[in-house]
Amino acid sequence: MAMAARKQPLYDQLVDILTEKIENEYRPGDLMPSERELSERYALSRTTVRLALQELERLGLVVRQHGRGTFVADRAAQATNLMQAYSFTNQMRSLGRVPETTILEFSEIEVDKNLAEHLGVRIGDRLYKLKRLRSADGMPMMVERTYLPVRKFMGLKRPMLEQMSLYDIIEQVYREKIRVAEEEFFASIARPADAHLLDISEGSPVLDLVRTTYNASNEIVEYTLSVARADQFKYKVFHQRSE
Repeated sequence: MAMAARKQPLYDQLVDILTEKIENEYRPGDLMPSERELSERYALSRTTVRLALQELERLGLVVRQHGRGTFVADRAAQATNLMQAYSFTNQMRSLGRVPETTILEFSEIEVDKNLAEHLGVRIGDRLYKLKRLRSADGMPMMVERTYLPVRKFMGLKRPMLEQMSLYDIIEQVYREKIRVAEEEFFASIARPADAHLLDISEGSPVLDLVRTTYNASNEIVEYTLSVARADQFKYKVFHQRSE
């Protein structure tokens, strides 16, 4: 079936057609037709088909798995429950995606007034600063800047962070039992540095997240500022009425 001759770009027309099929015909987890099949069915070049599938992936409608194909995404499962402890790695694996963490910076800094207020420490105290890029299937998803009190995590080294999850280090290595994590999130736009890391245009919509984690003694053990691609993340909260 040839595409209609319209001013709308061909790949954009294919995005519309496949979006309608995803919403009305396909089910979550269904294997989409291959690039070759779509190319033959709609009389389009493989490049045009590939652009359309990339756009569907950007919109969170499909999940592309290397060597396996393109699958209809389960958008209900993609929402992160803010009432649970959040793990980027676990969430991506639950969606059948391959998570990857790249440490961009690990350093020791001096607390300024702003960080002192957020972490409940004194100006001049020492903090570890950890900056990470979180990706899934090779797609940049989130930039995280994490601050940890040095006095709580003496001897923390970069190789440890490359081998273990941060929360495993906090609880298993340093025996800091996490009691609760508070998280706020709000809509924003991508600043130049974050846009570059996330491979999106400057000014694109993003979610800014602020997480403060407390131990069993109600001390702050982690303060994290994250910027997430708005086209790849959806959050939900469960409210349960008490008797």
